Amino acid sequence: MKEWFGKYVLGLPPLASENGQDVDNLIIYVHWLMLALFIGWMAYFIYALYRFRASRNQRADYTGVQNHASSYIELAVALVEALLLVFVAVPLWSKAVDHFPMASESTVVQVVAQQYAWNARYAGPDGIFGRQDMKFVASDNVFGVDPSDVNGKDDIQTLNDIHVVVNKPVIIYLSSKDVIHSLKIIAMRVCQDAIPGLRIPVWFKPTQIGRYQINCAQLCGPGHAAMTGGYVTVESQADFDKWIKSKSGATASYE
Repeated sequence: MKEWFGKYVLGLPPLASENGQDVDNLIIYVHWLMLALFIGWMAYFIYALYRFRASRNQRADYTGVQNHASSYIELAVALVEALLLVFVAVPLWSKAVDHFPMASESTVVQVVAQQYAWNARYAGPDGIFGRQDMKFVASDNVFGVDPSDVNGKDDIQTLNDIHVVVNKPVIIYLSSKDVIHSLKIIAMRVCQDAIPGLRIPVWFKPTQIGRYQINCAQLCGPGHAAMTGGYVTVESQADFDKWIKSKSGATASYE
């Protein structure tokens, strides 16, 4: 029933991540709550039209309600909202941001947004990222990789092309080269701002092999619409290893 409601009534897009199910569940539950409130308020509205119709109340009553029922109702609503915050919203948020998977058991990717593309960086076959420093940042070195560090010689950099392994956690360390962007992968239910000067971690666990579009959820300039050119490819471990091997030592094209 829940999946049917989300797919055919709300029109939620296809889901391709494990942790995205919690996002969909929250959206569905909120809409069920809104539906219940709508039905309740419409029933009360119809009752009020009938109860206070002109034929029954020919003279206006300027005294109004003398009890405190409305105050108690307001307190009850505030209590329910507090319970939802403490026992639903906060635990879901904590689950999403505090319980990160171990890097050794995940696909780790560094992503730097820029006007108007997504740069991705992987540790090469040695599994070690090369040393970085802000002084090395340039148009052809957006990650500021130290060219003298041997650990960075086999690192992989791509443009608008992120590859991850199915059924394996993905940790993205997200930043921006210029203005505020926002990494949004709809199928994974991921949306995180990319802020210059900060490296923000975000994670998800893909569950379906496929190719999924990346969007920018922040207006980042006149070419904002062009930031839909990036894709996340979810593939098997074997295919991912082949891709890593084929890209090792290559750099992204910025033309």
